[in-house]
Amino acid sequence: MTYRPQETVFGPPFLVRLPSLLYLLVALGISVVIFAGERSAPGTWLYHYVIADDMGRVMSIRTFAVIITVSAIASVIRAGMRGVRVYEDGVEARDVTALVPKLKRYRWPQIEQIVLDSAAQIALDLWDGSRAYLPEVSDRNGLGEALERVGAARAIPVRGGRLELDELEGPEEAEAG
Repeated sequence: MTYRPQETVFGPPFLVRLPSLLYLLVALGISVVIFAGERSAPGTWLYHYVIADDMGRVMSIRTFAVIITVSAIASVIRAGMRGVRVYEDGVEARDVTALVPKLKRYRWPQIEQIVLDSAAQIALDLWDGSRAYLPEVSDRNGLGEALERVGAARAIPVRGGRLELDELEGPEEAEAG
């Protein structure tokens, strides 16, 4: 029976999520200003801008607020789609290019070598001679350790690993020992 690692998900780094979070913050700020303008006194500048000037606009300010808020929420969700998932059958790399999410799955038998040499990215050398780079994750060391454990258990060579073989004790061995 082959080694099947416990499923682990590694999300994108905070700097990748930051632009979408700032966009959400701005959208929520706009929505709060519009909400405050609707409830402000009729003689104020904010009431005049939000309510009185709304008749001459192509799109109502409420519609604008809903569209920008939904767009910001979608941006946060889209930014969260990135990352790497290590599961029992292989590795799944999730990234977003342009507007389309991109998902690549690599099964354990396809992987010839796990490359942890680079400080920035982790790569997988595949059976067809190509090299697949995994997207950046928030916990690079955790991903490296998870891949090292799988590499040791499945006899996949690991280049640049840091764990010693006696540290690769799984949860079953740790409880028994």
